[in-house]
Amino acid sequence: MAAVSRDPYEVLGVPRDADEAQIKKAFRRLARELHPDVNAHDPEAEGKFKEAAEAYEILSHPERRETYDRFGHEGLRRGGMGPNFEGFGSISDLFDAFFGGSGGRGAPGGPVRGDDALVGVEITLRESAAGTTSELRFEAVDSCERCAGGGAEPGTQLRSCDRCGGAGMLQTVAQSPFGQVVRNRLCDACGGTGAIPDQPCTGCDGRGRLVGVRRLEVSIPEGIADGQRIRLAGRGHAGERGGSPGDLFVQVQVQPDPHLVRDGDDLVTVVDVAAPLAALGATLQVPALDGDQELEIPAGTQPGEVLTIRGLGMPELRRPSRRGDLRVLVNVIVPRRLTDAQRELAQQLVDSMTEDNLGEPEGLTTRLRRLLGGRR
Repeated sequence: MAAVSRDPYEVLGVPRDADEAQIKKAFRRLARELHPDVNAHDPEAEGKFKEAAEAYEILSHPERRETYDRFGHEGLRRGGMGPNFEGFGSISDLFDAFFGGSGGRGAPGGPVRGDDALVGVEITLRESAAGTTSELRFEAVDSCERCAGGGAEPGTQLRSCDRCGGAGMLQTVAQSPFGQVVRNRLCDACGGTGAIPDQPCTGCDGRGRLVGVRRLEVSIPEGIADGQRIRLAGRGHAGERGGSPGDLFVQVQVQPDPHLVRDGDDLVTVVDVAAPLAALGATLQVPALDGDQELEIPAGTQPGEVLTIRGLGMPELRRPSRRGDLRVLVNVIVPRRLTDAQRELAQQLVDSMTEDNLGEPEGLTTRLRRLLGGRR
């Protein structure tokens, strides 16, 4: 790993005259904040922890600290004093080296919870509004039924693992900047169980688990939106050594509708209205979830106006009795390719118009708001 590029005093948050106790206290506090179990959501947590560890290595060593104070990182590199963590394979190993133990990950060789599973399901907008039931088919890890997850062929016995002596763990010694560090790891022969079968199960080759195809019906609630997930506890991959199964997450994908677009709990659609009809007013059919609905277009409706039909939107996810609205964007169409008779009528209309027909003039702000955002 590359050497610390930031000031180690800045990394640990200590003053330049900090004593050994202050430096050690600051590092321990920072390292526990960056523990991988606490920051599983942060992909940068491991890099931040290693940066803090390298900063501590520099400032906790009197000779390295003096060299850094005088010459900076370049002085450390030229003097061969740069941090070195090549003896550690992971963030857990680093944490163990500084704090001991298993880094808070539970008892080695004990039950291991199964992994979570993620499955996608595709539904229509109308199914999203009404709720539906979907049948899932996906691959998942299950305990082997033949050996009940033990790994031994039925009728045969398990015996103590020769490699780890039944402990389930192997010890190795690694050199660190702070001396020798004893590391424990799961035995690769028995997988941490401490026992191996005399005769491996023929159904799972002694692994105790198999990948199979599952079928499951899932209820999709009313109002669910595109990209949201449904969590089914305990329906994920099987655990190891008696561990509980993981969870199943169903990610919902709502297909685009050709006429309706969802905006929160509202639905938005567009209706084309010929300019003469917009001027005179009309009753038109507009698309909605439950089929076309009648909408009154008031006389004098302007381009870009938004008319609202209350309660015809999407149901709220947690309160399906409450629904959003249907917002209709009016797209006024100016006729093209007029016949001579139509052109003559249009000219008569133009000649007869006065300022009273145009109404009160709009300010720039009002006009832009209407054209860009619409009105309810």
